[in-house]
Amino acid sequence: MKVRIRRVGNSLGVLLPKALLDTWGLGEGDELELTERGILPPARGGFSHGELDNLRLSVSMAVIRRHTAREIRAKILANLHRWKRQDSWVSAYDEWNDIARSDDDGVLFAAMLGRDENAVRLRQSMPYVGMLAQQDVKKLYEEAAG
Repeated sequence: MKVRIRRVGNSLGVLLPKALLDTWGLGEGDELELTERGILPPARGGFSHGELDNLRLSVSMAVIRRHTAREIRAKILANLHRWKRQDSWVSAYDEWNDIARSDDDGVLFAAMLGRDENAVRLRQSMPYVGMLAQQDVKKLYEEAAG
């Protein structure tokens, strides 16, 4: 059975030392495996939430290093236009649309590079995909996998 790591308020739960979770590379939102033998980290086969956040941040940084804000906005709007036609729309795209149509580079870069919850959430739906060469993306994934 899988159990999600979450903050414990007034509910019953099991407390695990943060140091142990850090050793396992897990944090809030990740899942643990609950068996009759105990609570174990999941078998590694993908990235934890924290690792994914860092990977998305690395992709965003690479895009900003290689492209101007104007080029990024153009790609965002082109992708959003295509995805809307394909009926592949999520609510975060409304926010990205507003960001791309704004002339404020600070707002764009804050969404792409910020470490606050809003920026992390927006990067889960990055509309500037396709701006990096495949070998560059592959290299970022390999670096994230360690």
